[in-house]
Amino acid sequence: MRKFTDRTMKGQALLFISILLLGSVMGQVSYTIPEEITKGSFIGNIAQDLGLETKRLTSGKARIYSRDSDDYIELNRERGVLLVKERIDREVLCRQTTPCALHFQIILENPMEFYSVTVQITDINDNKPTFEEGEIKFKISESAFIGTTFVAVDLDVGMNNLKNYELKPTDNFALKLRNNADGNRNVEMVLQQPLDREKQEQISLVLTAVDGGEPQMSGTMLIVITVLDANDNAPVFTQPTYKATVHENSPKGTLVDIVSASDADHGSNGKITYSITNTLDNVRKVFEVNEENGDVNLIGNIDFEDSRNYQIHLLASDKGGLTDSCKLIVDVQDVNDNKPEIDIMSKSTVISEDAKLNTVVTMINIEDKDSGENGNVKCFISENVPFTLKTSTNNFYSLVTDSDLDREISSQYNITVTCSDEGVPSLSSSVTLTLQISDVNDNAPVFERSSYEAYIVENNTPGLSIFTVKARDDDWNQNARVSYILEDSSVNGVPVSSYVSVSADSGVIHAVRSFDYEQIKDFHFRVKAQDGGSPPLSSNVIVKVLIQDQNDNPPQVLYPVQTGGSLVAEMVPRSVDVGYLVTKVVAVDVDSGQNAWLSYKLQKATDRALFEVGLQNGEIRTIRQVTDKDAVKQRLTVIVEDNGQPSRSATVIVNVAVADTFPEVLSEFTDFTQDKEYNDNLTFYLVLALAVVSFLFITCLVVIISVKIYRWRQSRVMYHSNLPVIPYYPPRYSDTLGTGTLQHVYNYEVCRTTDSRKSDCKFGGAGSQNVLIMDPSPTGTMQRIQSEKSILDKPDSPLEVRPSPITYAFWSKKNLYSIPEEMSKGSLIGNIAQDL
Repeated sequence: MRKFTDRTMKGQALLFISILLLGSVMGQVSYTIPEEITKGSFIGNIAQDLGLETKRLTSGKARIYSRDSDDYIELNRERGVLLVKERIDREVLCRQTTPCALHFQIILENPMEFYSVTVQITDINDNKPTFEEGEIKFKISESAFIGTTFVAVDLDVGMNNLKNYELKPTDNFALKLRNNADGNRNVEMVLQQPLDREKQEQISLVLTAVDGGEPQMSGTMLIVITVLDANDNAPVFTQPTYKATVHENSPKGTLVDIVSASDADHGSNGKITYSITNTLDNVRKVFEVNEENGDVNLIGNIDFEDSRNYQIHLLASDKGGLTDSCKLIVDVQDVNDNKPEIDIMSKSTVISEDAKLNTVVTMINIEDKDSGENGNVKCFISENVPFTLKTSTNNFYSLVTDSDLDREISSQYNITVTCSDEGVPSLSSSVTLTLQISDVNDNAPVFERSSYEAYIVENNTPGLSIFTVKARDDDWNQNARVSYILEDSSVNGVPVSSYVSVSADSGVIHAVRSFDYEQIKDFHFRVKAQDGGSPPLSSNVIVKVLIQDQNDNPPQVLYPVQTGGSLVAEMVPRSVDVGYLVTKVVAVDVDSGQNAWLSYKLQKATDRALFEVGLQNGEIRTIRQVTDKDAVKQRLTVIVEDNGQPSRSATVIVNVAVADTFPEVLSEFTDFTQDKEYNDNLTFYLVLALAVVSFLFITCLVVIISVKIYRWRQSRVMYHSNLPVIPYYPPRYSDTLGTGTLQHVYNYEVCRTTDSRKSDCKFGGAGSQNVLIMDPSPTGTMQRIQSEKSILDKPDSPLEVRPSPITYAFWSKKNLYSIPEEMSKGSLIGNIAQDL
């Protein structure tokens, strides 16, 4: 129990929790607070009372769902408490209805669940009793003796409602209290002392209504009574209480009931007028009474959902001021005029196809403002969907999964929820929920065939497309993205990846190498299709590649054997008959099919009229009788062709000896053999002569190039010395016969390139070149320098050729001059006469 002190925390908060399990966790909590507490006041710790952690409220996006309470109550997720959002006035919220309560639900997601909460509003004494009019005037005959009834109204209920009336002064009138069926009190003002118009023509009374609240509050009304001349008889209603029934939504002008009163007087004192004296519930705005005949008619809209009954207080008055009162109780009958209202409390728009059974998808609240059978509602959903509606509490439904979901069968469901009441005629409402089914990687890729066969012609180009395998995946998006992988295997001990490759995206199979039908006729391998899910699913298929033959091999003659040295001849006696089998040409073709079908034709023959060749079998037979005039030596050229496109062929020479005795054959074919040997020797010598001439030409060309390079290199050495150059003779060598030359050549040069992509010439020498240079210094000494390093020591040092002056050295018997190139015409070289 919680106590609320002051105006903000008066009353008591009563907590009770009941747990129901149906699709989602259900709970109910009730609090009691007083009205008029300040904004932000504490109502209750909803998290603690429901047994939830505050982080569950935050993660579940807890919120308040209500049709009419969210303006007054708010939820603090961080603290897990309910607070007052706006000031609550019980009289505005519930009018006279008791008990007065706010009903709402706490909705949580992930998983979806809700809890019902009731906050009861208790009344505080914040309204004083009020009369509809602050002043009322009566005309009463001086001879009146019956009481007149007045009703004071208080908007508070329960203990704060009207408790007592006071009338001052009390000289002529007294008050008589009477409890009504609706809990209000009627007060009758009873005449105690006779009135005398001659003494007091007008009397003013103050009627005070006091409630039972704390502090006590009151309201007053001034009653002004005019005393009329004597009227002996007051009007009298036929019955003190009338009852009537009217249907809601009845049109204006509908007759509700007829009240009647009579007066025993005659004349103006006996004429009765009727009026309504109600001061509550806007009765005068809904009903009116005919002043003359007492007909009570509708003048406003009547709605069962706003008020189920009305109490109309009627007054009958005569001209003499005498009155009588009665009460008309009008019961409003409900009409089925409200459709069920469907409100989506919480819903999911996407659900995974692997969701478990009884997973809550949507929570629905149904309300029908009608009553009785008109307010009884039943809901159902469209058929042939894997969902069902389950009711948790009154007017609350949960849409849950009823069977397994499969996105590949249906990726979206449009679920129509229809709610109908039991009224006559029945009214219904419907709402359509669209639910997307999210994909789960539950389908492996499937190839279009259980196995594949592909054909490729031999001698193909590497990289040629052979075939395309295709697999489909019933999943969606990334889960349906298929990649193709060549599984590891071997063909004749060689990895299959060296034969074919597979495009990962398209599944196109490419040849990695050129195939030869004569080496491999077919092979097979496995291709795996794998999707992009997590974890990935896969399947594989066997692909068989058949290599088709191409006519790339000519026929090979097996017989007769063609030898280079010896001569083989078939002997045909002159006495043979026509069709005699001389020999048979035997050939094979390593190709297959029609590429290996061979045909034999006689291309050349010494005597074409003597022999023929079988087209299919290659048999050489005589086609006429052999005569003495036929030459002994017969030379046949047979061509063997295959049936390919284009066809390939081979030729064979068959020597046939037409003779009866072997010596005759030998003498004829010896000359033939010698002629053949002579021709073979002639050919050999011609080839040998051509080779010798070519070698000599190349040798001369190399020598000429070497001499030119040597001279150029010598000039470069002399140019860089910048000194007079005289020949230096190494030890063991001397000048003989005055020629100035060495006995042996010790200098040579080699020209080569360093890189096939460059053309810089590199020069090298087998040894060092020694030169004596005369130094023109005063000392007159001679220096022996090394002109260049051996090119073998530094083979990669490039040689730069610049357009610089080159020094030429001329050797005579004993004289040497050095001059630069490009000297002008007529320049002095030396005094040769003096020097000699």
